[in-house]
Order: sequence, then C-alpha cells, then structure tokens
Amino acid sequence: MTTLLSTSDVAKIVALQGPQQVFAGMLDYLLSDFLRWQEFDKSARVASHSATGVIELMPTADSEFYTFKYVNGHPGNPLAGLSTVMAFGALAQVSTGEPLLISELTLTTALRTAVTSALAARALARPDSRKMALIGNGAQSEFQALAFHYILGIDTLHVYDVDAGATRKLESNLASVPGLRVVRFDSAADAVQGTDIVTTVTADKTYATILTADMVEPGMHINAVGGDCPGKTELHADVLRAGPVFVEYEPQTRIEGDLQQMPPDFAVTELWRVLTGQSAGRQRAEEVTIFDSVGFALEDFSALRWLRDAAGRHGVGTRIEVAPQSQDPKNLFEVVRAAQPMLARV
Repeated sequence: MTTLLSTSDVAKIVALQGPQQVFAGMLDYLLSDFLRWQEFDKSARVASHSATGVIELMPTADSEFYTFKYVNGHPGNPLAGLSTVMAFGALAQVSTGEPLLISELTLTTALRTAVTSALAARALARPDSRKMALIGNGAQSEFQALAFHYILGIDTLHVYDVDAGATRKLESNLASVPGLRVVRFDSAADAVQGTDIVTTVTADKTYATILTADMVEPGMHINAVGGDCPGKTELHADVLRAGPVFVEYEPQTRIEGDLQQMPPDFAVTELWRVLTGQSAGRQRAEEVTIFDSVGFALEDFSALRWLRDAAGRHGVGTRIEVAPQSQDPKNLFEVVRAAQPMLARV
C-alpha cells in the first residue's frame, strides 16, 4: 500500500510540529543528502515550455529510493484563481519499484526552497547577518522569511513588491512572529540598503533586473530564488560579476538560472563542495556572495523522505492501493474479475 499526503495533510504536519521544528528537521535531511551528493543520479529537469509557463519533471535516486516531482510555473495563474506553482511527487523503493509515498509538493516546495536558501546562506553569508531584504512578497515569501528567521537569526525584514497587496498579505501573516520586525519600502533599491542578505523571489517569466550592481553593498549575500527557467532572470549580469557565484547543479543552473546570461566559462561553485569543505565559501567579511538558486531534484528527494517519516510519526495520510494487492502477483486479471461481483451488486 502507498501513503497519500494531501496539502491538508502536509499543513497538519506543519501545525503539529510548528514551523521552527519543521525547518530544523528538513534542514537536517537536506544537509545529510548534500553531504553525500556523489551518491545520487543527477540530471537537469525535463521541461516543457509554452507561451504561458512551463511544466517540469524532476527525477533523482540513490541506491535506496527513487523520487520525482512534477511542477509547473505559470505566472498568470493567480488571475485564474490558481497558484503560480503547483506540484506533486512520489517516493519509491529502488529494490522493488514499489511506490511508498505520493504527496502534494506545492506547500512542500515552498518549505524546501526556503530551507535550501537558509542552508546556503548559513554557509555563505556573514555569521552576524541580522537584516534581510525580501524582494517579491508572493506565495513563497513567508517561508523564506521564517526559514531565515529561525535558522539564521534574521530579526529585521525589509520588504518590497510591485503589488502592494502582496506586501500587506506578508505583513499580516508575519505580524505574530516573535522577534521578527517587518519594514515596508517603496522600492527595491530602498529596501536593500543597509541589509546583510538580499533575497529575490519574484514570479514573472521575463528577463528582469530586480537587483542591479549599484544596489549591492560590500559583505552582502544575495539569495536569488526567482530566476529559475530559460528567459527568466532577476539579477543584472554585473551583479554576478560582483563576487563568487554558488549553484546547486551547474548544468541545470546554466540553462535556467541568472547564470544563463553569462558565458559558458564563467566560474561557479556547486554548493555541495562548500558544505563538504572541498571548496571555500565566503573568504572575507566584505566579500559579496551570490547563490543562484533554481531548485534541484535532490532537495525534493530530501523533502519527500522527511514527509514520509513525519507522516509516519504523526499518523497523517491515507493508505491507497496504487499497485495491485493480490494473492498471486502473476494473475493481474484477477483484479478485474474481483470487481465484477461488486458491479453486480450496484
């Protein structure tokens, strides 16, 4: 039997554990998987682009589990009452192929993306960072804010969005978080002034320049989250030249990230190398560091493992028959025959 987790199920897990414990727990799973990076099958995600957005498939596996995520990105969806990003995925046993878990991944993607951002910032930002600018206050913004608050100790949040309603929504959702002060600004340039970390998490599928080189201050860490498919950027190319650039999986980021603006020989470092101590991260307090994040299948692998374990601990989810349950696995037709008496009773 397979466990099915709905969005309500995942929300229940978050409510039962509390956001701080959720972020801490998922961080442990992510870090442990990044530290064994070379054990995974890796490939850039398969994307199907259209005029209105993109649909992607993100698979990966180690010797024990195989996972995939189906995810879309359609910036115009809110006008139709739909989320910009919607996702679901599965975790299966490599040794048998048995599907163990099928889960929503829309809410979970927001959680794992925020935790990945915080994991990278913990390795790359100045340890005394306390102020963060959050440019883009849409669906993922609260998760980014809370992950940085709980994991890095960010206590002041400078916020800006071209949609003032999105900013009001963010302020309302974060109003009751102890120890986190939210300050609204009228422009991205004003919001980033005097901050230690800048997170850009915008949704428009366009070559945008949310952050330009003149807005970057010495010692900043830049967490660029929203540029995550071909034709979609947030950073001016000169920002990428301002300091070392770190990525999740280089072949994918060169196609999808802000890195798509740069020549093929532009040097970057994969994050796992920093986490394992094979490469340097930040080397000076005044150095600018950039994390060009596009999201990678390993992060969903970690999230799905965490979901399976958390659901088991809390007794959350529904057991469903995805694969046939039969006394004789070679007699698949028996499934059809068994259904006939039930139909006769209808």
